Amino acid sequence: MTSKETDPLLYVFFNEIGIINQLVTTQLERALPDGLRLSHFSVLSHFVRLGGEKSPAQLASAFQVTKGAMTNTLQKLEAKGLVRIRTNPEDGRGKLVTITAKGQRTREKAIVAIAPSLAEFGAAFSQKSVKEALPFLQEVRAYLDEARN
Repeated sequence: MTSKETDPLLYVFFNEIGIINQLVTTQLERALPDGLRLSHFSVLSHFVRLGGEKSPAQLASAFQVTKGAMTNTLQKLEAKGLVRIRTNPEDGRGKLVTITAKGQRTREKAIVAIAPSLAEFGAAFSQKSVKEALPFLQEVRAYLDEARN
């Protein structure tokens, strides 16, 4: 009898998601241009999707990482000219972060770079299967997002 047969169903479910995450992260990071890490790409995508300015603390919360980890990511992005960090005019101690035009172009370049990996996945699985799985995954994500502290 394997652990897959004896482990609780929800453990097996989330373990599969974790393994998928690890495999996809590694595959995408190999394809990302300009030394980008998936964490860098994710921050750029966050800004492209939502726009506006965010504080490092807001970004850390959104990505469920420590403020120190987010600060490190933001410093690397700023050094490459991909984000702009400025003092918050309403709170001189705080910072505000926004994506730059170069950051937007780099994110688009990254999308092009990962397209072959996505196409390979798309060839292995039907669009119908992906579309059918998506609502459930979005429901799980929404639940976990609402339940976080």
